[in-house]
Amino acid sequence: MVKNLVKYRVTVDRVTCIACGVAPVTCPEVFVLGSDNGKNRVVDKYNVKTDENISIGEIPEELYECVKNAAETCPVNAIKVEKIEE
Repeated sequence: MVKNLVKYRVTVDRVTCIACGVAPVTCPEVFVLGSDNGKNRVVDKYNVKTDENISIGEIPEELYECVKNAAETCPVNAIKVEKIEE
């Protein structure tokens, strides 16, 4: 029997984001400042959807702590992370 892999959804509110760079420094595996508007976004590897208002990604369980730290460090609370229930 194959164990279900736990995944997490990461959402960046790019309207709220102030492009301070904390998330990409805290968790560069998942976050980068976008070349489109300079605001935080999920890297292409984990990206599901990105536009000027929002960036959504899905990450494996091993990156959860990294993303959680970035979300907790964000000064404007623009990052949310939640478990995806399969």
